[in-house]
Amino acid sequence: MVAIDVLWVGLGGGLGSLLRWWIGLAVGKVYKGNFPLGTFLINISGALLIGYLSTLFNIEWHHRYGSFLNSAVITGVLGGYTTFSSMQLDAAKLASAGARMMAGGYLILSVLTGLLAAAFGAWLAYL
Repeated sequence: MVAIDVLWVGLGGGLGSLLRWWIGLAVGKVYKGNFPLGTFLINISGALLIGYLSTLFNIEWHHRYGSFLNSAVITGVLGGYTTFSSMQLDAAKLASAGARMMAGGYLILSVLTGLLAAAFGAWLAYL
């Protein structure tokens, strides 16, 4: 790891976090339901893009560090954009509000749909 990699990850992560915040706000203005749709859409679209780019550029999980594309885009932007912790918090809030079935369904749906989105992104990269 060199200093420029740290810079790329930091700048990319900041950009991805801002993008996540902006999309979350935009979805929140349109959708008023109880399901955490913003976080769900962000994580699924991020999984799709990570699956696509990782396959397109033949990047394995242990090689996500070191080049501009890996550091800035995949680890930085898309790592900052997607949010596992917000998904967990959303589920915990649903459960504490008495919507335990929705919380469990949200977690299962998020993980399964994220896996499918990543696989679909990888498939697209092969076309």
